[in-house]
Amino acid sequence: MNRYCDFTDEELIQHYLSGDNSAFTRLVYRHKDRIFTTIVLLVKDRTLAEDIFQETFIKIVNALKAGHYTDNHRFVAWAARIAHNCSINHFRKVHVSLPVVLGYREELSENFAGIEPSEEQRLIIRERQQELHGMLDMLPATQREALILRYYADLSYKEIAEVVNVGINTALGRVRYAIMNLRKIMEHARENAIA
Repeated sequence: MNRYCDFTDEELIQHYLSGDNSAFTRLVYRHKDRIFTTIVLLVKDRTLAEDIFQETFIKIVNALKAGHYTDNHRFVAWAARIAHNCSINHFRKVHVSLPVVLGYREELSENFAGIEPSEEQRLIIRERQQELHGMLDMLPATQREALILRYYADLSYKEIAEVVNVGINTALGRVRYAIMNLRKIMEHARENAIA
């Protein structure tokens, strides 16, 4: 699998479509953390996220084989849109609204630059994440969703607009207001901590 390290996503896709399944394995390995984290953030349930992650990659395989992916150098954004749609579809099937929150980045923060944090550092990270999760839960759902798609799924504002079916200015505004509101919530929490 190491021979694929220097390949672009598009080269991996071409190799996969030519019958090289190892190229697709590398593609999944390259982007699994970002896509899985996006799903977990959207559904707030790790077990459900694993199911949706599998469904997402089944849809990706089918779309690739059907020729629905165009070489636009944004595979991860395309995959994140599929993951988002699979998440939304799950909640539509069970007639529940999507519980959008931001969090669950343990695996990414614990292995920063390959350095294993100490137990004390892990505790501090967990406490900060819990504080942040609580603050993010105070944001309107549309703003939380926009933050997830922008900063975890790495979608452009245009791509966010397409995914959630709003105008690009609305997508931009949701992210902007989410950041502004989050700052206010953090300032308020800091003031209460000092008092």
